[in-house]
Amino acid sequence: MNNDEMNMEWSYWKAVVRYGHVGKKKEISVARYLVMPEHSTMIDLMNVINEMPGTKNRAVLSLRKVDVAEYLEGRRAEKENFFLQTLFGEKQAQ
Repeated sequence: MNNDEMNMEWSYWKAVVRYGHVGKKKEISVARYLVMPEHSTMIDLMNVINEMPGTKNRAVLSLRKVDVAEYLEGRRAEKENFFLQTLFGEKQAQ
């Protein structure tokens, strides 16, 4: 890690994301929590989300900044989400 990375400020975000591949013409919406460099825009986040495995076209339903406490609680909830456990388990097995 270089000095620029160590001195970087971060922003924390909650995104509600549409995922597909759960059945014909079906989807599931899941809250995801992301950390990005402070200067990141909503467009930057939408680009990152659209590259996530399993997301649908126009995947972002909502997007807002959160504080670090809400981010950490959200990340804990993500680890308990059955859909995300299944999605990540399948990707790791490939």
